[in-house]
Amino acid sequence: MSMSINLPEVLALHAKWRPQKAAFCDDKRQVTWQEFDHTTNRIAHSLLEAGCNPGDKIAVLMSNSIEMTQILFGIAKAGCCSVPLNISVDNHALANMIKDAEAKIIYVSTDHAGRINTEKKIEIIAATETGFPDEFINSLPENIGPPPHSHVAENAMNIIYSSGTTGLPKGIIATFEGRKNWAYDLALEYNFHSETKTLIATGLYSNISWATMLATLLVGGTIIVSPNKFDADETVRRISHHKITHTAMVPVQYQRIMEISDHRDLDLSSIECAITVGAPMHIDLKRNVHAKLSGNLYEIYGLTEGIITIMRGSEMPDNWTSVGRPLLGSDIAILDDNDQLVDNGTVGEIIGNSPFIMPGYHARPDASKDVFWYDHEDRKWLRTGDIGFIDKNGYLSIVDRKKDMILSGGQNIYPADIEAELLKHPSIIDAAVVGIPNKKWGETPLALVVKSKTCQQPTDDIKAVINASLGRQQRISYLEYIDELPRNPNGKILKRELRETYRDKYYE
Repeated sequence: MSMSINLPEVLALHAKWRPQKAAFCDDKRQVTWQEFDHTTNRIAHSLLEAGCNPGDKIAVLMSNSIEMTQILFGIAKAGCCSVPLNISVDNHALANMIKDAEAKIIYVSTDHAGRINTEKKIEIIAATETGFPDEFINSLPENIGPPPHSHVAENAMNIIYSSGTTGLPKGIIATFEGRKNWAYDLALEYNFHSETKTLIATGLYSNISWATMLATLLVGGTIIVSPNKFDADETVRRISHHKITHTAMVPVQYQRIMEISDHRDLDLSSIECAITVGAPMHIDLKRNVHAKLSGNLYEIYGLTEGIITIMRGSEMPDNWTSVGRPLLGSDIAILDDNDQLVDNGTVGEIIGNSPFIMPGYHARPDASKDVFWYDHEDRKWLRTGDIGFIDKNGYLSIVDRKKDMILSGGQNIYPADIEAELLKHPSIIDAAVVGIPNKKWGETPLALVVKSKTCQQPTDDIKAVINASLGRQQRISYLEYIDELPRNPNGKILKRELRETYRDKYYE
C-alpha cells in the first residue's frame, strides 16, 4: 500500500530529525524547527477548539514576521484554508476579500488592527518585532502533539487574491496536493537543499513568497523573513550576513540593488539561485543582474493560477528575450483566435497545464468556466490571457497581455514592443504604453515615461527618436513624463490605472 505524505507531516519530520536547526530567522531572532512545530501544533488545536473544521477559511492580515508564518502553517495543520490578505490594498478591497472568502476567523497584527470592521471573530496578535503577546500564547493549548489527520488532498490550503483586486474579487484556490506538487517541482528545478537559506523579500501574502518558502520548508532549509518595506541596502546586508543561497524578487527590487552597486561593492557570492518574477525584466537590467550574480539569475513567467516557465541563467545569453520552457512536469501550448492549437512560431494565447493548476476560483463558477480550455482528450488547460509564441527550440516568448493589446485602425499593436524601444533610450529609466481613445483610429498609443535626472530633452524630441525606430502602425501619438509608474507589490505596472487616468485627455 502506498503512502502519500502531506506538507504538515513533512514539517513534523523536520522537527523530529533536525530539532535545533533554524527554520525561520529575522533580523533579531530565530525559531528552531522544534519550536516552529510546537507552536504551529498549538495554533492548529486552538482553531479546532474554537469550532473550526477542516476546509474552513481563516483570513490573515499581517505584516511580514515569523509569527505570520506560524499562523499560516498552524492553519494548515488544522486542515483549514489560510487566506493571506494583501496589506497594500485599501480597506474596501480588504472587506471585499474577507466577505468573498467567507472567513470564519481573522488573524490581524497590531499594525493593521484598525483596518477591519466586521462581525467575524478577530484575533489581534503579534507586533512584527516583539513576537506573540503573552495573552495570545497563554490562550493556546499546551503540551499537545499534532492534530488528528485532517488533510484532504483536494481541499484548499490557500486562497490567494490577485494583487490590487478591485470590485468583485477573484480568489485563486491552491489545494494541499497542488501545493505539495508545486513545492517538489520547484525544489528540483532550483536545487533547494537542506542547507538552503532563503530570503523572503516580498509580502508573505504573495504567491512569490509562497514559492520559495514552500520549497525551502520541503527540504528542511532556513527562511529569513524581511520586513514588507523593501530596502536595497538592507537586502544586500541580509544576503551577505546570512549567506543567502536562494531568493525571489520582482524586477524593480533588482533595479534598486543594481543602483547601489554603482557606489559600492556588493557581496552576493553566496547566491545560488536568484529568481526574477512578477513582471518582465527588461534586457539591459537582466544582463546586468546576470553578470553580477555570476549567471545565477533565473527568470519565471507564471500565474498564481498554476503555470510556470523557467529561463535558467545558463540559457539566458542565447535567449535574452525568452522566458524559457515549462517547469518540470508542466506543459504549455498556443491557441489561435478560434481556440485551435497552432504550431511553434505562431503568435497566439498561451495556455498551460501542470500538477498544481487551481481547481478554480473561489465561489466564482463563471470566471472558472471562462479560464479553462479542454483539448480532445478532455485535459484541462489554463488560459493565461497572455499573447506569445514558442520558437523552434521550445522557448516561450511573451508578446503582450491580451487585454493590454491596442486595436488601432483595425491593427493589433502590442505595447511591449514599443516599451522595449523606449527602454533602449539612454534618458529613459522606466516606461509604459497604453491605448487611449482616438476619434480616427479607435485607439492610439500613449507612452508614459520616467526620465533620468539628467534628461533635458523635450517630450517631442524623445517621441520623434522612438517613432523613427518603430513601424508605421506602432508609432506613439503622445508621450508624457511622469515621476513614477504605478505598480502592484509584485512589480507589475498597473495599466488599468493608467488607462483610467488618461482615457479622457486625448481624442484627436
